[in-house]
Amino acid sequence: MTSPAIKVRGLRRSYGSGARAYEAVRGVDLDVATGTVTALLGTNGAGKTSTMEVIGGLCSPGAGEVRVLGLDPVAARDQVRRRTGTLLQTSGFSGDLTVSETLRMWAGTLTAPRPLDEVVAMLRLGHRLDVPVRALSGGEHRRLDLACALTGRPEVLLLDEPTTGLDPESRRDVWDLVRSLRDAGTTVLLTTHYLDEAEALADRLEIMHAGRIVRSGTAAEVVAGHPSLVRIRTTSAPPWLAALPAVRTVATTGDRTALETSDLQETLTALLVRAGDEGLRLDDLEARPASLESVFLAIADGSATTPTPEPEAALR
Repeated sequence: MTSPAIKVRGLRRSYGSGARAYEAVRGVDLDVATGTVTALLGTNGAGKTSTMEVIGGLCSPGAGEVRVLGLDPVAARDQVRRRTGTLLQTSGFSGDLTVSETLRMWAGTLTAPRPLDEVVAMLRLGHRLDVPVRALSGGEHRRLDLACALTGRPEVLLLDEPTTGLDPESRRDVWDLVRSLRDAGTTVLLTTHYLDEAEALADRLEIMHAGRIVRSGTAAEVVAGHPSLVRIRTTSAPPWLAALPAVRTVATTGDRTALETSDLQETLTALLVRAGDEGLRLDDLEARPASLESVFLAIADGSATTPTPEPEAALR
């Protein structure tokens, strides 16, 4: 089997020292297969950016092992840098340079950069080449950052929230670009807060919570086993709801009753038949299958099973 393009074992990263130290990444294991897209998900403070920075060689891990293309991204930084592209949340490019000057400057630091015209066409920046960076919109600035990340023809691409600030059309353009890069053999690890983006792009999802990866797999695998939801409005919830097939829990708040079920079709069919037999009117009936959003929210609010956070640990 081919070795993963990115391999992480037991990664830990802390900030500060002594009594005020806190651990942002708490033993992460991660494999990213060559030529695939992996999405790293999690709420703010879950440890995603801290993990990406170590993988990108921007800092050393507190513990554990990281390999990118078989190399230590810190000890072999010169070799790894030539073969990777990194998009951070902020780039730090000079606002006084134009888009063209910025791209040429960046290309000058690389061994075999793409031609400027090719990069410009990929990110649709041709009409902004003579504009100072400080005059770009947020979305245009993000496209410039991505253009620089792609200039070195990277084998591995690290993207930290690549479509933040982009309009819907530009987001779709970036999605198409990421897909084309993957199809050409590029390995992509990205973070995103957009679940639709993760579902659209990622071959594999890794969900972080409290500094650990708590759920992994394809979108279908992550959702599998998570309950679907049926909601009804009733003046009095009948006791037989809990006995319906596949129902896990029944909870009533005010005049709304929610049923969690492991088989939405089976529960819903039985509910409609029984309600008809009992002459019960089901107002505002709502049925929602399990989704990546429902799994993510359950992890975020602690209702899904996740590792217990260590005491007094703050998160980035």
